[in-house]
Amino acid sequence: MTTLAAPELGAKQSAATGRRLPSGLRNFVRNRETGLVAVAIVVGLLSGLLVVSISKLSQAAHALLFDIPFDEHLSSAHFILWQRALLVPIIGGAILALIAVFFSRKLRGQQLADAIEANALYGGHLSMRGSLLISIQTLLSNGFGGSVGLEAGYTQICAAFGSLFGQRLAARRSDMRLLVACGAAGAISAAFSAPLAGAFYAFEVILGAYTSASLVPVIASAVASWLVARHLTHQSFLMVPGFPSPVSAEMVGQTMMIGLLCAFASVITMLAVAFSERCFQRLSAFNGFLRPIAGGALLGSLALLTPAVLGAGHGAMQIQLLSNPTWMLLVSIILLKMVASAISLGSGFRGGLFFASLLLGALIGQLYSTLMSGLMPASALQPGTAAIAALAAFGTGVLGAPISMICLALEITGDFSVTVGAVIASSVCALTVRELFGYNFATWRFHLRGEVIRGPQDVGWVRQLNASSLMRADFDTAPSSMSIAEAQRIFSPVQVRQIVLRDANGTYAGIVSSADLHLTEVAEDSPLGAIARQNDEFLLPNTSIREILKTFEHSEADVLAVVDRINHRAAIGTVSEAHVLRTYGEELERRNQELFSR
Repeated sequence: MTTLAAPELGAKQSAATGRRLPSGLRNFVRNRETGLVAVAIVVGLLSGLLVVSISKLSQAAHALLFDIPFDEHLSSAHFILWQRALLVPIIGGAILALIAVFFSRKLRGQQLADAIEANALYGGHLSMRGSLLISIQTLLSNGFGGSVGLEAGYTQICAAFGSLFGQRLAARRSDMRLLVACGAAGAISAAFSAPLAGAFYAFEVILGAYTSASLVPVIASAVASWLVARHLTHQSFLMVPGFPSPVSAEMVGQTMMIGLLCAFASVITMLAVAFSERCFQRLSAFNGFLRPIAGGALLGSLALLTPAVLGAGHGAMQIQLLSNPTWMLLVSIILLKMVASAISLGSGFRGGLFFASLLLGALIGQLYSTLMSGLMPASALQPGTAAIAALAAFGTGVLGAPISMICLALEITGDFSVTVGAVIASSVCALTVRELFGYNFATWRFHLRGEVIRGPQDVGWVRQLNASSLMRADFDTAPSSMSIAEAQRIFSPVQVRQIVLRDANGTYAGIVSSADLHLTEVAEDSPLGAIARQNDEFLLPNTSIREILKTFEHSEADVLAVVDRINHRAAIGTVSEAHVLRTYGEELERRNQELFSR
């Protein structure tokens, strides 16, 4: 899941300006909600085509590389030659390593952003070239057996097309973010045949909020994508074993327990991925070229034990749900799949944990039901009820999207009675993960990178408010050696509020307020520097508004100077606390208006 780098943003926007769509169409989309809905439908239709195409290419790769029937899922293959199970992931790792080496030169120093980061920091701007690269890497990773899901690639490329349409239409910042969400909604809707889950995925994971203004475009995109995928592929419900457990106090208590178990398991999985990344980072020979090759070798070794570790795990989940496996087999597959996913992502295979989390959750639910059936056969949850509750809960822990997972549980089973447990387990898991860990998988990866992003909420505009954009360049200045008497004659208290001082070398030397200057009891022949304040408190041009406010609070000053460089300290402007607070309030109000209305 990744795309545009911040340094490229301005260049991309300038290039897009020359390729905008006709002005009449741009005005229709900017001024009419029906115009935006029409674009969302187009994004949804395109998303459905993209998801089906990528899925078919992945199936073809599995059939060709692992010598299995085209309509058979890799993770549920009945027979795979051990040579293919071992060597294909290694070859895939080598290809990914070559791609990384080739593109690392072109992308050196750039941080690619996924849909969440683009919406949080860059106002919905995604690079089409970068998104194509990420989607191809995801397809290759999954096609060569990597224990990763295609959902990351689906979301990336579909969101990128939403961003592309927004750029060509010169859409507002809020509409750009909404079109990115429409692409993501279409991707998940088509991938799982679940338009409700796709829509709420967009609200919870990509937009970070649900509003009436965003409802119709997102739903329109999700439904359009679902219709395309339904027409082009054969989609069926997930078959759930047994009958639903009736709602009772025991059932509620047990699903709460499942939610707690899945919360701890999802946190362990996310930590395992981070640990795997740190381990592979130590393999620095040949600039890290060997990392995905080593990861492929380890993954191939695990595949010799069970093919369930290969691919996303669609087939493995359905087989395990219907085959009544033993608790030892379930424990083995859960541990091996966790390790395989951590190795794949940590070594450089591209993809996500979306479907792996669903598989792991379903298996944990089955394991719970199997163990409890031996301990309390009369009151134990049915395997299907426990599996669907855990599926939704584990997905919630990893994605941080409980409503999406509840809707997904309903749509993939077609049975509302089974999903009652999913509501309870997902809620408990979401609360537990927030309290104990505080991150979902996406925000955890941001945290490891050093980004302070706790969700997709638009905080990019806050970063754009820095000292250089808030300062006044027209300020009164004087040498610090000027006498107080002379300064009193030159600077009238009616016209001047403060004076920025400079020393003989032109370096910032503090600020003197008009009140201090004209009411001072210091001798008139004393230099201005004797009454200066904030001598060592100043701002740099790129200081963020949050740091500015902290500096004002710490210094207890009303005005701070902005200097050019830390080692030169020439004053280039002043910033007042009142202006900073007023600007921040105005921007916040404008963003709130954009969020709730067009």
